[in-house]
Amino acid sequence: MLTLYGSARSRGLRNLWMLGELGIPYEHKDYLPRSADTKTSQFLAMNPNARVPVIDDDGFVLYESMAINIYLAKKHGKLCPTDLKQEALVLQWSLWETDRLDRQIVNYVNHTSVLPEAERKADVAAAAWAEVVPAFDVLEGVLGKSQWLAGPEFSLADLNVASALYRALSVDLGKWPKLQGWLNRCWERPAAKRARAMRE
Repeated sequence: MLTLYGSARSRGLRNLWMLGELGIPYEHKDYLPRSADTKTSQFLAMNPNARVPVIDDDGFVLYESMAINIYLAKKHGKLCPTDLKQEALVLQWSLWETDRLDRQIVNYVNHTSVLPEAERKADVAAAAWAEVVPAFDVLEGVLGKSQWLAGPEFSLADLNVASALYRALSVDLGKWPKLQGWLNRCWERPAAKRARAMRE
């Protein structure tokens, strides 16, 4: 059986969503980032970076949440298009997200609403927002032409990007109606709702 190490309050959220979409049995070790659980010799043998998420799939150990989702999609033949060009788009958007939105949206939301007010830094929030806006503009443009990011239906591209934008659910997206509609469609999926409930 597959075991997932990683809390829903980490990037493991996207893996929990993926596992829900697949509907396969798995064991969940709810390890928080930087917790004592991630510093044990057993865990470090799986991931010497001491970070979650990690999976152990019957002895095959893999870390990095994007790599985990791509592996699971291809292994189980779900959410990863078989068309080479659409599969390339899945990879494009997954890699794009890690560069253009991942830390940026985290920093913006943390320093505007999540952290205690005394710990928030307006300059960090402003710098992050300056990067988030053009990324949102890109998504708005693409989603104005297609309902989904990598083909005619929901795919791993949508899951990987929308999962990173969990924090954007609390952001005013009125300037980006196509993005907002797409994000809501993604998070209305039953597996997404179940993953979100594990976090909230």
